Amino acid sequence: MDISKTIADLKARPDFSDNVGMLLVHNGTVRGWSRQDRSSVSAIEVKADADRIAVLRQEFLQCPGIYDIVIEARSGLLKPGDDLLFIVVAGDIREHVKPVLADLLDKIKSEAVIKKELSD
Repeated sequence: MDISKTIADLKARPDFSDNVGMLLVHNGTVRGWSRQDRSSVSAIEVKADADRIAVLRQEFLQCPGIYDIVIEARSGLLKPGDDLLFIVVAGDIREHVKPVLADLLDKIKSEAVIKKELSD
């Protein structure tokens, strides 16, 4: 995902300024170490469930003040530094936008993405 283009596309909508006072972006990348024990990670195998992500997006679009949500989750063999997950949440005020990004991220990670770490 090109974050700048995605944001520009959202801002180009005629009703954007009437509905959006905050955009939050998550850009998850592959770490070079394991969360469990900080051991070295050379790559990860990722399977993103696009259907489940679409359902979660629709669920969170119903939250108060949310204008739109754009998500891109990558699958395949990814190396440290590679982009893994993009989420853009656009909404009216921070009290609505911040929790939606946090909760949606947690749900995607727990319900729609499977990762297997590989080491040398």
